[in-house]
Amino acid sequence: MNQAACAAPLDERELSAYWLGELAEADEARVDEHILGCGHCSARLGELVALAGAIKEAFRRGDVHAFLSDAFVKRAAERGLRVREYRVPRNGSVNCTVAPEDELVVSHLEVPLEDVSRIDVVLHAPGLPADVRHDVPFDAEHGEVLFVPNLTQLRAAPSQRLRLELVAIDDKGRRVLGEYTFNHTAHEA
Repeated sequence: MNQAACAAPLDERELSAYWLGELAEADEARVDEHILGCGHCSARLGELVALAGAIKEAFRRGDVHAFLSDAFVKRAAERGLRVREYRVPRNGSVNCTVAPEDELVVSHLEVPLEDVSRIDVVLHAPGLPADVRHDVPFDAEHGEVLFVPNLTQLRAAPSQRLRLELVAIDDKGRRVLGEYTFNHTAHEA
């Protein structure tokens, strides 16, 4: 059944904040009232909740890789997720692995970020073409980029060396900010 169009639809940010319980009490009451009387916005909220559930499940299975905020990682650990973390200095390396009980593996890539407005990441894996991720989030205040690999792929990977490059993109072009080497050891069953 088609929902009637809404004359004043709620935007996705407001729907997200409502679902996450981040609205002020008066705003929450206003959105509550709107959703109860608006099939269109109620359906959009349902789609948002379903999407969030699918993303959460994909993370739980380890089927994605992402660049996250430190706050996200801290919340995941506070909620009981088993998190393995590595700190990698700029132009440095780390010996790393993933154990069967790990639910999230996070690499803190240390990098100077003053005057940086955009970062691309280039992943170099043996036998594969370079994989470029554009405009990834970063924490300029703490000087780091947080990378979460796809655990499904990582668990299946043989022992190998992987390399990431952080590249600043600005009006002057591109410049490599740092290189990070991961000496991955496959977990023995």
